[in-house]
Amino acid sequence: MQILSSSPLVRRSLQTILVADDSMTERANLARILRGAGYEVLMAASGNEAFELAVRHEPDAVFLDILMEDGDGYRTCRELKRHETTADIPVIMVSSKANPVDRQWAMKLGASAYVVKPYADTDILEPLARL
Repeated sequence: MQILSSSPLVRRSLQTILVADDSMTERANLARILRGAGYEVLMAASGNEAFELAVRHEPDAVFLDILMEDGDGYRTCRELKRHETTADIPVIMVSSKANPVDRQWAMKLGASAYVVKPYADTDILEPLARL
């Protein structure tokens, strides 16, 4: 799906979004969607790397995969929400885990939204538009 510039989901001002996924393909796909909507994108291959980048760069939002080596998304979400610098940064979980319990756990840890893979471009952009 191509997002047209007149779409309400396209940001007019550049904001920074951190994407964390251990799959290079998933990182590239999320980056394509977000950059197409006018966002600057930082990328991390693990939860630990995402936490370090978030503390250093203070992005406007973080997309986290759940199943990653070197720091899973649940743990990273919890750490981001407990850290003074990153506590107010919205976290959007993106995962192939479609079980309602996984969604509930993510929200309990402080996630703002939960997107299930596979997703459409709008599934990624709509949670950002609601922030």
